[in-house]
Amino acid sequence: MAIQLNHTIVHARDAAASARFLAELLGLGEPVRFGPFHAVELANGVTLDFLDSDEVPLVEHYAFLLSEAEFDQVFERIRVRGLPYWADPGHRRLNQINHGDGGRGLYWSDPDGHNLEILTRPYGSGGG
Repeated sequence: MAIQLNHTIVHARDAAASARFLAELLGLGEPVRFGPFHAVELANGVTLDFLDSDEVPLVEHYAFLLSEAEFDQVFERIRVRGLPYWADPGHRRLNQINHGDGGRGLYWSDPDGHNLEILTRPYGSGGG
């Protein structure tokens, strides 16, 4: 059996709201409640399991590889909500996208400050 990532836990001050935020922006189905978790399932079967935390969560980074058409859809949802976005993980290039490896990418923050990224080509894949 090939080793695959199955799920990861994302700590949030409001797990239900954070899971819904991500699912809506990515155009995914409603989060599924499983015990204390609100799970957002990705197309490859990996789930991000949001869990309520009483502490300020440690900021994590989550990157999502998607098609050019899906990028356009997510980017439009980000703009419609008036969310700030950046071309870089350090959030220095406001309201810009990057063109790494000939694709497109951008970063934005979720309600807990987690650094979310969408990209159309994996880094190091060539093309520019």
